[in-house]
Amino acid sequence: MSTVQSLWKGKLKQQLRYFSNNKYLYLLLLPCVIYFIIFNYLPMYGLIIAFKDFKFSKGIIGSPWCGLDNFIYLFGLKDFYRVFGNSFILSLIRLVFFFPIPIILALMLNEIPFMKYKRVLQTVIYLPYFISWVVIGGILVNLLSPSWGIINSLIKVLGGEPIFFLGSDKYFRVIALISYIWKQAGWDTIIYLAAITSINPDLYEAATIDGASRLQRIWHITMSGIKPTIIILLLLSIGNIMNNGFEQIYILQNSSNIQVSEVFETYTYKLGMVNGRLSFATTVGLFSSVVGFILLMTTSVIIVMRLLWQIQKMIRWRRS
Repeated sequence: MSTVQSLWKGKLKQQLRYFSNNKYLYLLLLPCVIYFIIFNYLPMYGLIIAFKDFKFSKGIIGSPWCGLDNFIYLFGLKDFYRVFGNSFILSLIRLVFFFPIPIILALMLNEIPFMKYKRVLQTVIYLPYFISWVVIGGILVNLLSPSWGIINSLIKVLGGEPIFFLGSDKYFRVIALISYIWKQAGWDTIIYLAAITSINPDLYEAATIDGASRLQRIWHITMSGIKPTIIILLLLSIGNIMNNGFEQIYILQNSSNIQVSEVFETYTYKLGMVNGRLSFATTVGLFSSVVGFILLMTTSVIIVMRLLWQIQKMIRWRRS
C-alpha cells in the first residue's frame, strides 16, 4: 500500500512540477476558459425555461413550471414534422456533399510546388468566409433574378425561358448547398492544411525512395496524418447536424419556397421570438440539441468500436 501511495505522490509531484514550469502557457488559456464559462455554460441555466410558462414580468425563477407541456405542444403542431424533415435533410445534404470538399481542396493545395501560387489560391478560397450572408444574398439575387440575373440572361440568349430559382422549391436546397460550400469550405481547408504541416517530411522522402507514386503518398501518408482531424471535424459536424444556421436560410427564404426552406432556426424565430414565446423557442432549441447529442454519441460509439476492432485485429496478427 505504501508503494502505491509513493507512486501516486511521485506522479502528483511530477504533474505539479510540469504545471509550474508551464504556468504562463496555462495563463494564456484563461481568457478562453472565462469566455466559455460566461457565454456557453452560464446561459445553460436558461434551459429550464423550456419546462416553464415563462413570463417576462416574473422572470425565470418566478415563472410557473409546466413540465413537458411545451414539448407536447411542439410535437402536436402540424408543421413540426415538415420542419424537422427540412432541417434534417438540409443538414444531411451538407454533411454528405460539403464535408469531403475541404479535404480534397487541402490535398490539392498541398501538392502545389509553387509557394506564391499556393498562397494566392489559399487566399482566394479563404476570403469568402469573411463575407456576410447578407452580401451573399445580394450576390445570389443579382445572379439568379429572373428579370436581370446573369444566369437567366444566358438562358434567354440560348432561347430558354427565365427560371425563378430563389422562388422554387426544387432549387432551394441546391442554392443553399452551393452558397454554403462557397462560403465555408475555405475555413475547413485551412484547418486541414495546418494538420498536413505537422506530418514529418521524411515520410514523403522515404516513400519516394521506395517507389511510391504521388497518389500512394497522398493516401498512405497525408490521409493517415490528417485522419484524427477528419474524425474530430466529422464528430463536430454530426453534433451540429440539426443546426442549419439562421442567417443563410432566413435571407434565402420567401413565401414561394417556404415548404422546403422552413427549418428549426427560422421556425423558432417566427413562433418563439417574434411572438415573445421564449419558452417555446427554448423548447425547440433544446430538442435540436438533444437530437444532435444522440447522433454524436452514437457516432462516437461506432468509431470507438471500430478502433477497438482494429486494435484486436492487429494484436491477433502479431501473435500469429
